[in-house]
Formats: sequence, structure tokens, C-alpha cells
Amino acid sequence: MDLQRYFERIGYTGDTEPTLETLTGLHVGHTFNIPFENLSPFYGEPISLDPDALFDKLVERERGGYCFEMNGFFAAVLQQLGFDIIYTLVRGNFKGEFGAKMHSVLIVKIDGKHYLADVGFGNDGIPAPLLITENEPQTCFGYTYRFTKDAKYEWVLERMESGSFLQMFALNIEPFLPMEFEIANHFTATYPQSFFKSMRFCTKPTETGRVTLTDRHYKIVEFGVATTDRETSDEAEFEQLMLDVFGLNLNTVQR
Repeated sequence: MDLQRYFERIGYTGDTEPTLETLTGLHVGHTFNIPFENLSPFYGEPISLDPDALFDKLVERERGGYCFEMNGFFAAVLQQLGFDIIYTLVRGNFKGEFGAKMHSVLIVKIDGKHYLADVGFGNDGIPAPLLITENEPQTCFGYTYRFTKDAKYEWVLERMESGSFLQMFALNIEPFLPMEFEIANHFTATYPQSFFKSMRFCTKPTETGRVTLTDRHYKIVEFGVATTDRETSDEAEFEQLMLDVFGLNLNTVQR
């Protein structure tokens, strides 16, 4: 892969040595410049997890993606730079219960420590890597997270919301086979009841909050307060917001 093209895509001009500084710069650049979006599964566009295909989609065609695309590609980038990583699957928390292992993340080992990297969670995902350590709140770009130990799941990532910590997902630090990601991705992208098939959505963090667009709703949050929260008027406005806010041209999607 032409990493310089990727660096240009995410606005990264820093070092390329496998250090925490490099990891942080790449992680922040990716999450702020490549939006989380589900247009491919929604429209039935073929999805390949091959790194070259992901490079074409995320960099050359300037599209976004979801966890298996975003973190799969990020894993390939980090490996090419010499990082020591574990690419793994975790259990998301839905309505207070942990579900199947249907979300991918990266564990990056630097100087004997483990860091969570996740550029593909979507709403309220981590903007920067987090050190996996017990009960230590970590704040980045106004969001506060922590890890707690769990007898069954090893680690649980939590996010502060309205003064309380809410569980996001549970993870065990273990590698998975490429076929296991293919299976989870196929289910996510094609299962008729998958949330990714139910509506179009696109989101990315900002330095003060987050901006999100769904089929008929546009929302901007700044410092925890919704400054814009309205319905979109029609399909034309939806497509224009996709282009103006997220840089996504729907003409590049196979519909």
C-alpha cells in the first residue's frame, strides 16, 4: 500500500516509527477524517476485507466504512509500519447485555504495555488509543473512558455519560483467524435484520463533539450539547450533507 497517500488522506505528517506518538497521530487522523458509514451494506455493494481493496475504497475513492473495513485496514497499516498488534473481536453491550463477538478492535503492544486502538466503532467511539489498565479514567477530546476487570470477559471498556460509566464492550486479549472476521463481516453486511441494513448513517468526531447523519436526521453535538438536531428535508439535502460534511459522494456507491 502507498502509505503516503493514506497519510495525505488523514492529514498525518508525523513520524512513522512504531511508537505511541505515531499510533496516536494516525488514530486521531483516521477517526477525524475517514467517517464511519454503512452505505455499502445498506445498498448491497460488495465488501472485500482485502487490504488492497480497502485502500482503494478508503483512500483512493475517499469513502468511509465500518469496523471490519476501518480496523482491518488500520491493522494492515500498523503492521506495514512495524507495530506489534493483535487483531481481535469483542462483544458489544446492547441494552445492558453483552452480545456476540461482532465488533473488531486492535490491541497494540508498545514498550510492554497494551493499548486499545479502534477507528471503527462509530457513535462515541474512542478518538485516540487507550492504555488498557484497570480503573484509570482516560480523557481525550472531551470523552472519558476506563477499563474494568471482569471475571468472565477479562476487560470491559466503559464510557462516561451524564456522570456515570456505561459499558461499551467486553474484550479478551486474544487473536482471531482471518476467516472469523470474514464470517462476522458477512453477517453484519448481509443479515436481513442487521442494523447496518435498516438505515443509512454516517458519523465522525469533531474536536468539540460529534456530527451524525442518518436517513432523515442531522445532529451536531458540541461539548455534550446538541447544537443542531433536526430532520432533513429530502433526499437531495441528505446527499448534499453527505458531500459537504463528510466528503462522501453517493455517486461512488454501487446502488
